[in-house]
Amino acid sequence: MIFLSNLVNGISLGSIYAIIALGYTMVYGIAKMLNFAHGDVIMVGAYIAFCALQYWNLPPVLALIVAMLVCTALGITIEGLAYRPLRQAASLAVLITAIGMSYLLQNLALLIWGPNPKSFPATTMMALPTFSLFGGKLNISGVTLVAILANIVIMLVLTTFISRTKVGKAMRCVSEDRGAAELMGINVNRTISTTFAIGSALAAVAGILLCSAYPTLMPTTGSMPGIKAFTAAVFGGIGSIPGAMIGGILLGVIEILGKAYISTELGDAIVFAVLIIVLLFRPTGLLGKPIREKV
Repeated sequence: MIFLSNLVNGISLGSIYAIIALGYTMVYGIAKMLNFAHGDVIMVGAYIAFCALQYWNLPPVLALIVAMLVCTALGITIEGLAYRPLRQAASLAVLITAIGMSYLLQNLALLIWGPNPKSFPATTMMALPTFSLFGGKLNISGVTLVAILANIVIMLVLTTFISRTKVGKAMRCVSEDRGAAELMGINVNRTISTTFAIGSALAAVAGILLCSAYPTLMPTTGSMPGIKAFTAAVFGGIGSIPGAMIGGILLGVIEILGKAYISTELGDAIVFAVLIIVLLFRPTGLLGKPIREKV
């Protein structure tokens, strides 16, 4: 029963990683750039939700909506100011800019909210009962269920959006061939901005779920989860939405089981070691497809 409890906790944590990984995989799949400031957008979303709950006394649903709106605006602003001017630049310049934007957001958070940890009102945000199964031997918290259900719903909605809507089809066209998409009348800049907006809104959801499960909130809150979610995106095949989900869940399960049965100190090392082993045999990830380029 302990194993089953750890497995459920791993799926819950992996679901949060999967939601974060969607932001990485969408931006890379469509804009072909790595947004390493994505983890700090998670932190901003968590802080906005914290302020909405603690200081503005908003209901949890409104706090979630406000956090998503702020993060959406932040994602569009980051794309327009930091990444759009570098659309034709070398990938190294984009990477350095992303790291710089990450440090900028962290230091702005230090100036606004200070360096001291804050206790996220998890019980207020997720006032859900704990479910007991097998005569009380297995307890599943409300936060765990919400994280798993949110991951499933977001994945289904996003997959439907990408495959069925006009904007989603435009995203796929830009991902396939940006030049041809422009010739067909697709506004590439607006499409990429929409991608950043969606990814940033999901980052706000992930930030709230993360702080509801682990209530300590700091300016560096999103750094390690962001790195692990990027690892999950690479694990599943970066650019693949189903791959982000599978990679996130597997990563969460490996992390929890590794800490429970091998070593709590080596839990993170085990995660990255598994990633290296997978990439040795499948360099494109579990669901990634090799891309042939003409030279």
